Amino acid sequence: MSEFPTQRLDEFIADGSVLLGRGDVISKDDIEAHPGPYPIYSSSAHNNGKFGEYGKFMFDEELITWSVDGGGYFFYRPKHKYSVTNVCGYMRLRGEKLHPKFVYYSLVNQHRYLTFDYTSKAHPSVIKKQYWLPTIAREQQQKIAAILTCVDTSIEKTEALIAKYQQIKAGLMHDLFTRGVTADGKLRPPREQAPELYQETPIGWIPKEWEVAELKSEIGIAHGFAFSGEYFSDTPPGEVLLTPGNFHRDGGLYFTVENTKYFQGPIPPATVLPNGEMVTVMTDLSPQTLILGRFAIVETPFFLLHNQRIGRVMLKRKDRWDWSYLCYALNDERVRRKIIVEATGTTVRHTSPLRILGNRVARPHLEEQRRSIEVIRSIERRLVEEQASLLKSKQEKLGLMTDLLTGQVRVKGS
Repeated sequence: MSEFPTQRLDEFIADGSVLLGRGDVISKDDIEAHPGPYPIYSSSAHNNGKFGEYGKFMFDEELITWSVDGGGYFFYRPKHKYSVTNVCGYMRLRGEKLHPKFVYYSLVNQHRYLTFDYTSKAHPSVIKKQYWLPTIAREQQQKIAAILTCVDTSIEKTEALIAKYQQIKAGLMHDLFTRGVTADGKLRPPREQAPELYQETPIGWIPKEWEVAELKSEIGIAHGFAFSGEYFSDTPPGEVLLTPGNFHRDGGLYFTVENTKYFQGPIPPATVLPNGEMVTVMTDLSPQTLILGRFAIVETPFFLLHNQRIGRVMLKRKDRWDWSYLCYALNDERVRRKIIVEATGTTVRHTSPLRILGNRVARPHLEEQRRSIEVIRSIERRLVEEQASLLKSKQEKLGLMTDLLTGQVRVKGS
């Protein structure tokens, strides 16, 4: 409940303070015919709504845009040359009554409590009756917007730091699985600098101390259990059923309200996956085959059930592999590419234990595997710290938005 006086958005439209509009149809043919550097924004909530680039532009001014078809998300557009497509709306503010950034934050704060989708769309005629704006002095609006902008700047810096660490990790992973770590904790020199340290193998150049291991000699992979669909549920109670949708495209497992399935029927004991088990995806419904052949180690505060579309990995020789290192080695893009190439199906892609086990991987000595894992974990710890900081900042921002934009907390000097 706002402690500020408010007006509905259509009242601001009526007095000329706000103008709502829709973007234009911009086809792929248009983009190809007029290449250029100016961004096109569309209905996606991702990547700041950017759809592509164009040689023409519709606007060179400060506006607020929103996705009509993509959930009604709002975006603040500072002054620059850009276009918006027909599945976007735009809001132009006139006069000095409303501060653009303040209006943007007010709309974003209210959007949290509204639902738009592909059946209930955020048309201009709809949103003008669902959003309200405080009628407070522009100076006060500006101060509130400045505070929230500072918070956003801090969040963006943390996001940039996370992206940097992720890039460092990706490069480090490549080096660790092609060059490895010597006893002094340093990466071997690259082959271009020290060719005498490397040997050529069927899977490429690897350090001379390493060997090429055939997966069929190292691991086994077991199919899961065909659970009866009549006992499936999207809500508790029940045990969580591990499905391909729980595998993240960037590695690991994740569980949300949307992707978690529960099983409420009788459970064979052998189908329970305790923590520490390694699993892999053998069926992939994603159009770009983003998860097929991904491996992950189960680390959850609850038991998982081993579904038939998931493979369970069993190690044959524990004295040859560090479990975590093996998981990283199996996730190497060279292994995944071979799994994808050999998969069957068109819309739905399938692999099998036999096809996966036909791969080969490079195997360092166990001590070197453990050194590599320590290096990986050191960068992952930094990532976890920054991701926790980011989550905390975003949660604090939500509380601050509610306090400031409804007048529950007043800005000093307002």
